[in-house]
Amino acid sequence: MLAIAHDILMAEGFGRLTVEAVAARAGVSKPTIYRHWANAQELAMAALIEAFPSPGDTPPTEALEAHLARIIATFATTRGRQVAIALAAADSESELSRAFRTHVILRSREAGRAILMRGIAQGRIAAPHDMEATLDMIYGAVFFRLLLRHQPLDPTLAGHLVGLVRLICPPIPQDRTSASVSRLLPEPP
Repeated sequence: MLAIAHDILMAEGFGRLTVEAVAARAGVSKPTIYRHWANAQELAMAALIEAFPSPGDTPPTEALEAHLARIIATFATTRGRQVAIALAAADSESELSRAFRTHVILRSREAGRAILMRGIAQGRIAAPHDMEATLDMIYGAVFFRLLLRHQPLDPTLAGHLVGLVRLICPPIPQDRTSASVSRLLPEPP
């Protein structure tokens, strides 16, 4: 369903992506779609970033840069810019705005958190002092540029942000023991 929604979104645009169109092309009922997404806006936002693969065993900073590059590339497309324009015109509590927060911003942050936590757990990078502020710095910059367009949303941004992450979460030499890694994990709240 997400692949079909993504195809419709990219080929025909945001306005043509409907639950009915996805159901017909996917050969499923509308209630099947509504079990996963509350409306066409949620489906569109989920489809926009559905194709992001898992980082596997890629080093954390490389995985994070690839993840950010995919987000940037998605929103640098004509359809991505159309979504940004629609968001800029939407009420902050509209279905579109809520879907964007849930399926794009929060999902992207959770993917970034998972990448960083995997690197911390593997002893490859140090834990940041404040994970939430670190994630805000990373994703806030991307979405700020997307929505305000004060600077270009170009592929170099991913590398610049990862450079900042390397300052906050420096690499750990790989000869450290796992005991020293456990000291780097954040304390529970």
